[in-house]
Amino acid sequence: MPRILLLDDEPHVLSAVKRILRSGFGSELCVESATEPEVALGMLRECAFDVVISDYRMPLMTGVEFLHLVRSIQPYAVRLILSASSDFETLMRAVNEVEIFRYIVKPWQEQDFIEQVKLALERASQARFERELADVARVGFGEISASELELRRLEELEPGITKVEWGPHGEVVLQKNS
Repeated sequence: MPRILLLDDEPHVLSAVKRILRSGFGSELCVESATEPEVALGMLRECAFDVVISDYRMPLMTGVEFLHLVRSIQPYAVRLILSASSDFETLMRAVNEVEIFRYIVKPWQEQDFIEQVKLALERASQARFERELADVARVGFGEISASELELRRLEELEPGITKVEWGPHGEVVLQKNS
């Protein structure tokens, strides 16, 4: 099931977007949301998302800054940004720096919003298919092993799962919070 992460500091905007996504996709989509960038980043470290949608103007960081971090954590997540601003410079910065797939201007038309998300999900699906084909070819050419391919697949499904610190007796060592 495709997964979408929403970030907006305004809970009523998140509610509106969830309602639109439910009306357009029904139960075919898993939608998670956060009102704080730190919470959303934690979610990104725990599970993979196909699409990440962020507001542009937020108190702690801009949507471009957030999506830049998203790109480093989950480079294959398709990124969209919402903004009431139609500032061309902002748009170009978002597209160029963070490879934003779509820039959706508030207020949006419901059907247009659904269509943009459909396109983003199609893009994510197509990119995943292409990566899988390329990886199978790499295994066939001996560039990577079958176990490396499986590690990549697991890491994409559950970010961080392959980066476990082991103790001297085979136990998992938990990270200490500072």
